[in-house]
Amino acid sequence: MIRTPLFAAVAALAATLATPAVLAQASAPATRADVKAETRAAEKAGTIPKPGELGGPKFQTPTGAPVNRADRKKATRDAEKAGQLAPAGVTNRADNAIRAQPTTRSRAERKAETRAANKKRELVPAGQGPDSPPK
Repeated sequence: MIRTPLFAAVAALAATLATPAVLAQASAPATRADVKAETRAAEKAGTIPKPGELGGPKFQTPTGAPVNRADRKKATRDAEKAGQLAPAGVTNRADNAIRAQPTTRSRAERKAETRAANKKRELVPAGQGPDSPPK
C-alpha cells in the first residue's frame, strides 16, 4: 500500500515537470520560411477567406445613373434654397447656448489674465493637456 501513494506522487511530479517542456516545444516560434509554406498550402487548399468574407466594413457602390458635377451642384443649390442643408461648423446646442451668453469681462481683461498666467507658467502647452492623445 505504501507503493501506490508514492507512485502517484512521483507520477504527479513527473507530469508537473514535463508539462512546461512539452508546451515550450509546441509554442516555439515558427521561422519565416515555415509561415510562408503554411500560407502557400492554405492558399492551395482554399482555406484562406477572400476579401470581404470575414464581415469587415461593407462599402456600397452607388446605384442608378451616374451624376455629373453640374447636376450635383444644381441639386446642392436647390437643397440650400429649400433649407435642407445642415449649417457648416459646430451645431451643438450647448455651444450655441454658451456663445449666446453675455461676456462678463472685456477682451483687454481676458488678455491681461492670459499674460499673467503665462508669466506664472500656469498655461498648459498645446498638445500636453489632460485630453491630449498619448505619445
